[in-house]
Parts: sequence; structure tokens; C-alpha cells
Amino acid sequence: MIARQIVIHEDLNTTAHAVAARLITATLDAIAARGVAHVVLTGGSLGVAVAKAVAVNPARHSVNWSLVHFWWGDERFVDAASADRNAGQVEELFAELDSLGLDRQTVHQMGAADEYASAEEAATAYTELLREEAAAEAQNPEFDVLMLGMGPDSHVASLFPNHTRADGLGAIAVHDSPKPPADRVSLTMSTINTAREVWLLVAGGEKAPALAAAQHEVNEHAVPASAVKGTVATRWLVDRAAASLL
Repeated sequence: MIARQIVIHEDLNTTAHAVAARLITATLDAIAARGVAHVVLTGGSLGVAVAKAVAVNPARHSVNWSLVHFWWGDERFVDAASADRNAGQVEELFAELDSLGLDRQTVHQMGAADEYASAEEAATAYTELLREEAAAEAQNPEFDVLMLGMGPDSHVASLFPNHTRADGLGAIAVHDSPKPPADRVSLTMSTINTAREVWLLVAGGEKAPALAAAQHEVNEHAVPASAVKGTVATRWLVDRAAASLL
């Protein structure tokens, strides 16, 4: 049976540090079991707070970071140096891990607007990269932990409610995003749901209605977060304000 779990922490800061500790343990377990770990990072206030918490957690020294691949669930299709980029917002984590053996070749960022002519080209390149790092005949690596934020509208990655999009395996271009910037690159729902564990990180009372809705019937079109599931476990790691309507 696939585990579905809701863990409630006191506030955003407490949630971030608890998730960071959980992530370090999961990374160690993955390396012990399979010799490598594939982790998908997320942006947003809590996602960035988790990255910063990992960077100061004493247990970070116990991980062989050269064996860890970092991926992204989505990215804003803007110039590489833009402050809007998810990748740049967690550079503090990567800078810390550099001294602990991180190989920047295993930090797989999605393409930027000054690197590719279109979001479609960036998505195609990321899909190809996923295939290159996958096991034989697979379309992407088996992600050990895939973290997602959730918006007040229940969107995850850049998969927005009632917004036409392609699926299949890999990454896709997203246009006319309800949340700026308009152009983005995102993993598809099918790709997200190949992960061994999916962790949804949610904080803030404004997310409470969407969190409650996602716990009821699955409706990927109207409530994208409701359709997210890991092959081994799905964990909602939330603060008390976000959980207020559960």
C-alpha cells in the first residue's frame, strides 16, 4: 500500500527545519540502498527555507554529496541571472555543499530565456537530460524525493488549475501562466508521479482551502495538487496555519 501522510508542524520555520532533517535522512537512505540519490527541489517561500535549513543542518556533513543529483520540478523561463529563477534562490545551499563534495554537473537546472529561444526548446532539452540520466528504457531517473510547493489555487510545479497543458513524460512549456512570469518550464504530472516519494510543502493560512480540497476526491484539472502521488509514499509536510481546515 502506498503511504499517504500528513505531518503538521507549528510554523513555516519549524516545518523547514523538520523537512531539511527528513531530506538529509532520505538522501542517506537512498545512497545506501542504490548508490545514488535523485532529489527534486522546489521554489516558493517554504521550498527556499528548506534549502537554507539543509545548508546549516549539522547532519549535512554525513552525506556524500557527490552522489546526489538535484533536479527541478519547474522553473520560470527568464534570463539565467534573474532573481525570479528558482535555481538562484537556493544558491546558498549549493555554495555550502560545494565544500562538501557537490559536483555541479549533477545540479540539473532547467534552461533559461538567454540560453534557449523558447520555453519549448528548454523543455525538450530537459526531457532529453532526464532520459540521459535514467536507467535503461526509462524516461527519467527514479526520483527518491520530489518536493513540491502548492499555491493558494492548488497549483503544483507550474501545473495550474483549469489550464490547458500537455502531459506524457518529461518536461513541458507552460504559457499564459496565471502567476507571473507568463512563460515557464515544468515537469508533467505523469513525471512527478514516477517519484518514489513526493513531498508537498505547504505553509500559511491562505493555502488552507486548497490543502483541504486536495485531501478529497482527485481532480487533476481543477485541483492539481489532489492528483500528486509517489509510488512509495506521498507526504504532506505542512504548518498549522495551512492545516487549519483539515
